[in-house]
Amino acid sequence: MTDARLHLLLIVPHPDDEVYGAAGTLMAHLAADEPCGLVTLTRGEAGRTLGLCDSPESLARMREAELGACLDVIGLTCHAGSTFEHHHFPDKYLAQQPFDPLVETAREAITRLRPRIVLTFPPNGSNGHPDHVTTHRAVKAAWESLPQQERPRLWYYASDTPPEQEALRPEWLPPNVRRDVTPFITRKLQAIACHRTQALSTVDFIRRFPGRITEETFYEVPQEG
Repeated sequence: MTDARLHLLLIVPHPDDEVYGAAGTLMAHLAADEPCGLVTLTRGEAGRTLGLCDSPESLARMREAELGACLDVIGLTCHAGSTFEHHHFPDKYLAQQPFDPLVETAREAITRLRPRIVLTFPPNGSNGHPDHVTTHRAVKAAWESLPQQERPRLWYYASDTPPEQEALRPEWLPPNVRRDVTPFITRKLQAIACHRTQALSTVDFIRRFPGRITEETFYEVPQEG
């Protein structure tokens, strides 16, 4: 490594948003000695419990532990120079929160960590989830507030398959970046399995996007000029 910059920084709302579409990409960069980072905005306390928890607080604690185990498998928590930050904005209600603190959280992370690439959700949130959409808006606003010469490359999660919901299709962005993560498939599946409370999300993702287990796809926003 020639400097202290991150190569890739993910900014996402929930524990587990890092793993389905980017775990292999994270592993590849870490294997190349390129530090990566993750900013998670909520603790995931409003998600599914599958009967494993009896309160939002116990779910939040479990999901934090699941995320830690996932990042251990990915290798992010033990790679020198990599970083993980977990914020406590309210899960499921990001759209109802004051917008400026969300933007400032994203901007502060970008300016301090100086990533070459920032990855977040696309304008439609991939599935329309309000937290995904709000996170997109906050990260995009933070990115646009930077001087052009200081902006990192901006990537969104992307799928070759248009959304099933008609309302989400106008903002669908097909991928223009593809990463073969087959060499990391075993560890990626292990990392996904760390999120036990989100097993239904795992089943849904594999059913709808089986190809994205071995090939991770993104949309890179064109830079002006």
